[in-house]
Amino acid sequence: TGDNGAGGKQEMLGMQYANHMTPTVDIGGKTYKVELVYADNGSDSAKAPTAASELVSKDVSLVLGTYGSSCAMAGGPIFGEAGLAAIGVTCTNPGVTAGNDYYFRICFLDPFQGTVLANFASKEFGAKKAYCLSKLGDDYSGGLCHYFVEAFKALGGEVVEETFPEGNSDFTSYITTAQNSGAEVFFSPVSTEAAALIIDQAAGNGMTMPILAGDTWDSNVITGAAKGKNVKVCVTTFFDEGAESEAAKAFVSGIKEWINSDATAKANNGGNDMISAVTAMGYDSYFTALEALKNAGSTNPADVLKALPTTTYEGVTGAIAFDEIGDAIRDSAFVKEVDTASGEWKFVAIQGVN
Repeated sequence: TGDNGAGGKQEMLGMQYANHMTPTVDIGGKTYKVELVYADNGSDSAKAPTAASELVSKDVSLVLGTYGSSCAMAGGPIFGEAGLAAIGVTCTNPGVTAGNDYYFRICFLDPFQGTVLANFASKEFGAKKAYCLSKLGDDYSGGLCHYFVEAFKALGGEVVEETFPEGNSDFTSYITTAQNSGAEVFFSPVSTEAAALIIDQAAGNGMTMPILAGDTWDSNVITGAAKGKNVKVCVTTFFDEGAESEAAKAFVSGIKEWINSDATAKANNGGNDMISAVTAMGYDSYFTALEALKNAGSTNPADVLKALPTTTYEGVTGAIAFDEIGDAIRDSAFVKEVDTASGEWKFVAIQGVN
């Protein structure tokens, strides 16, 4: 729940669908039923340790999540103290895995994503000046803006930076500042709730510069907000619904059917069957977890933690393997743009750091 509740629910949908499709796992010659156990941190880093402790108390073998880097970083030490491994699914801040041996992740990181976005702004739009808006105290938006600024300046660009406080809903002054600054792109990788307001108010104030963001904006909340408006919204993300692999096609077809047959799943997906990248990543995280359990030959958390570094999986979002820090080995991102006429995403490019 909370500011990132919509994205968190979509990430979990992938895990729930995977569990629906594959509810058991064979470990050491014995078949186990896989139970999904939940804890809600309310998108609040102050509540993250309590949510993490709740999972520890329920004797789970492995943790998937959490959605949101701030909460992952705040709750992570609880897992470390318990000797419990966690697989971050879409929490992209480097601080999630840095300096610990209990957190792994299957997504790319913000230094990579920020560089991809800066290169895209420079090459695609010829931008020489960028406006960056993040939420005060938010590790994700602040971190991604930092890496975007670093890369954009390295390309010779100029940046205007601002932050907004918790609870802010009026972005008019920030949009006006961006317009008056002479910026050619508006970069704001914030929560989907804030994003919808920014899109609506940018359109209402006649802002014509492209709006860029990271993976959190890959959501039907964003396509819904942009539909019918004179805005250009581009994002970097982990997966494209139109991906060509047979595994990806089967996943998209199957999960759409499942969502449309389950009222709760459909509500948690924002009321339609558009598949976000975080859902595909949640799906892959579940099967990566099963591989770790099989490799461990045990449900014991200590054994699973020991087995994770060498665990690999060929997922619908690509090959999954971990480096020495526990981060995913990934070198490309999908770039998508909202088709404001249809309210659907359209594929733009697969982009690396060059």
